[in-house]
Amino acid sequence: MQELRLLCWAVLLGLAQACPEPCDCGEKYGFQIADCAYRDLEAVPPGFPANVTTLSLSANRLPSLPEGAFREVPLLQSLWLAHNEIRVVAAGALASLGQLRSLDLSHNLISDFAWSDLHNLSALQLLKMDSNELTFIPRDAFRSLRALRSLQLNHNRLHALAEGTFAPLTALSHLQINDNPFDCTCGIVWFKTWALTTAVSIPEQDNITCTSPHVLKGTPLNRLLPLPCSAPSVQLTYQPSQDGAELRPGFVLALHCDVEGQPAPQLHWHIQTPGGTVEITSPNVGADGRALPGALAAGGRPRFRAFANGSLLIPDFGKLEEGTYSCLATNELGSAESSVNVALATPGEGGEDALGRRFHGKAAEGKGCYTVDNEVQPSGPEDNVVIIYLSRAGGPEAAAVGGGAPGKQPPGLFLLGQSLLLLFLTSF
Repeated sequence: MQELRLLCWAVLLGLAQACPEPCDCGEKYGFQIADCAYRDLEAVPPGFPANVTTLSLSANRLPSLPEGAFREVPLLQSLWLAHNEIRVVAAGALASLGQLRSLDLSHNLISDFAWSDLHNLSALQLLKMDSNELTFIPRDAFRSLRALRSLQLNHNRLHALAEGTFAPLTALSHLQINDNPFDCTCGIVWFKTWALTTAVSIPEQDNITCTSPHVLKGTPLNRLLPLPCSAPSVQLTYQPSQDGAELRPGFVLALHCDVEGQPAPQLHWHIQTPGGTVEITSPNVGADGRALPGALAAGGRPRFRAFANGSLLIPDFGKLEEGTYSCLATNELGSAESSVNVALATPGEGGEDALGRRFHGKAAEGKGCYTVDNEVQPSGPEDNVVIIYLSRAGGPEAAAVGGGAPGKQPPGLFLLGQSLLLLFLTSF
């Protein structure tokens, strides 16, 4: 009933409105058509009859589509915008066109597109976006387009495709995606497999080629040899002290995150302390412990020092640095995370760790560590516990970078302050 009222309203309003001056409006084959092609237009003209179902604005000079550009034509079923100069399609420009079946945005300069507008276009059957400057398609861009039959994305600047991008397109029968500069890394392997097994017609497959890496440039994707790919894995590991250390004030804490994966994962530290949250993309310091150019306090020595080999060093560790330390590794195939909780206590006194768990004297409840004759020994399984290097001689950086590659550092020495502070670690 509501749709009928909308249709009646649109028809009555359409009869009362004139066609925009540069355009020709009329009925053809039962469709209400507004033809504004080849008019040198630099903006979508106002004043369309609300009952228009087909609108052609092709071959003009439109530079962009602003929010609400087609609000006057809610019954639009076909929209032709090819061969303009459109660079930006703003959020809300297309969202009102819930009955749209055909959309042609080909042969423009679009690099900024409001993909979320497509979520409202559930009736869409044809989408032409070829010959633009698109570099990225969100994974959920087509989630509502279950009626889409033909999709053209060829001749853009797409380097990668998120896995599952085309999964919602259950009615798709034709996909054109040739002549894009694809990076033939692990992230594109899923698309190669999908393209070889899908029933969707994909023409010009010999022109779906690699642009990088250089050794694969020009190789058709369907002839790409298997790549050694694996999702990230991480492990925070702990090695006990090999040597009792003379007590002295102050100490340094270093954690180590052992990361594996292909391509090499990007390492990120998430630190939750009583003072707040700290996010660090590793590395933020060089081998000398000084901040890298562009990092906060560049040239200085940050409070938390993340090294390229997976070590995180915290000089002058104290109560303010207690908390949960997490390392997150991410590559094209996914991510993995591991965490450890670190707390301090004095011997003979109880306390709580950063998770609120009570401990007494020299030992912490659950997995962690305990002291034996000035040495620290693991208690419980060693999986996902932290490597701790507390340096006694030389600079603290030696403890974090002395071993070179991640997971290869020599065991370090634990230094306890004059107050005989004990370090408790709880992994999860």
